[in-house]
Amino acid sequence: MRRSILRNLLLLLAAAALVVPADAHVGNKDVFETITAGPYNFFVTIRTPTVIPGVAIIEVRSTGAPVSSLTITPLMLTGEASHHPPTPDALKPSTADPNFYTGSLWLMGSGSWQVRFGISGAAGPAAASVPVPAAPTALFRMQRPLGILLGILGIILVLGIVGIVTAAVRESRLAPGLQPDAPRRRRAAIAGVLSLAIAIFAVYWGGRWWNVEAADYAADLYRSSDLRTNLTGNTLDLRIGDPDPKSPGGWKPLKTKYLLLDHNHLMHLYAIREPEMDAVFHLHPAPSGDEALDIALPAMPPGTYKLFGDVVYRSGFPETEVATLTIPAGLPGAPLSTEDASATPPPLSNGDLGPTYKLPDGYTMVFDRPTTLTANTAYALRFHLLDATGKPASDMQLYLGMPGHAAFVKSDFSTFAHTHPDGSAAMPAVMLANASTAASSPSPTSTMPDMSSMAMSATPSEPISSTVEFPYGFPSPGRYRIFIQMKHANTVETGVFDAQVH
Repeated sequence: MRRSILRNLLLLLAAAALVVPADAHVGNKDVFETITAGPYNFFVTIRTPTVIPGVAIIEVRSTGAPVSSLTITPLMLTGEASHHPPTPDALKPSTADPNFYTGSLWLMGSGSWQVRFGISGAAGPAAASVPVPAAPTALFRMQRPLGILLGILGIILVLGIVGIVTAAVRESRLAPGLQPDAPRRRRAAIAGVLSLAIAIFAVYWGGRWWNVEAADYAADLYRSSDLRTNLTGNTLDLRIGDPDPKSPGGWKPLKTKYLLLDHNHLMHLYAIREPEMDAVFHLHPAPSGDEALDIALPAMPPGTYKLFGDVVYRSGFPETEVATLTIPAGLPGAPLSTEDASATPPPLSNGDLGPTYKLPDGYTMVFDRPTTLTANTAYALRFHLLDATGKPASDMQLYLGMPGHAAFVKSDFSTFAHTHPDGSAAMPAVMLANASTAASSPSPTSTMPDMSSMAMSATPSEPISSTVEFPYGFPSPGRYRIFIQMKHANTVETGVFDAQVH
């Protein structure tokens, strides 16, 4: 416990972060989600901390029935702790916009969390939860001006200690008005030298201790698991694991039983050709034994591909595994599965693709691209699918249980996020959060879709719109390529768009 407290103090005293890519999506730490709880609708942004313990910033925009108050409660997504929520905190409405609320929460440990919203309004009480993965991804280093200031104060403190000890030995037993004799001054000088040596040793030992604690914390920073690939013919074998000196080869593969189904698949694999992003495949490997996933690859243009494999662990914690794969020329390809998708857009070097993308079957996808896109801003990005006559497509179907899927990828591959119209949270985690909320509250709860049933539904009760929105915020300036999948008449379309973020 003492070691943990000292480590946390080390974090809180530091500044100027060095961030490493991590969490549910590569280069993305914030959560963007739309939730519906009875007549209440909210667009939620949760800006998660890069150090744990740390403060998550909550932003909520209400667009449904009028809300009188909102509360937020942090609790674990699964386990015994999920049944014992702390006292909720109130979100504060904006004075300029009463439908916009802000607040903050401490996340005290790593793992799968949820933020539970307590809603009061004209339509009565309700509750909903948003899953939040939390893990330390940054090591803070002290800023040089602060270090210089603390160094000067430390020198003053050491000299003060030496002066106090020297004066105490020299004068503490003298009668008033007497001056110290030579022996007293000699003993005082010796005591001063000894106290200086002890102080220097204490500073040195403290610096050693500080460095050890910093190294221990750095070793505990969150890093996604390794994704190892093996291509035999056109069969791609995938294994997820972590370094382990006790295992053969110093590496221990993960058993697939520790993964949750997400839209009826254990992994959603995006393969994007480097460096031009002129070929993309959304694939779904299947379990092969206890420790592997494999897939018969379709015909793919030769080259080097960046692989992004989305998985969700049983705790609800999502992770994106990253690897590279070289596809040789002439590789035989299997037919593309009905649930897989692909596209071969123009390369990045050709310039901006524009807001309209022509699809191979004569359909068109349109992006209502904002005039200006800025980093760290939450957007509801809207896309439309038009038929060959330019009218909204009327033969829409769910694709993997959703009206659409999106992947946002930065041109240097440092950022990747696979999202859905409900938001960036993984669907298994959303289901766990909804179940936890429903079990703990007799009031109306979130009505976010049950993916276990939607993914199997071929005939939804309501027509599927040809317009889809994705809540997302670009984490940093730069150029991004956006891949949008929508389905109509048993055809999965992939629209491709570019976005310049300032």
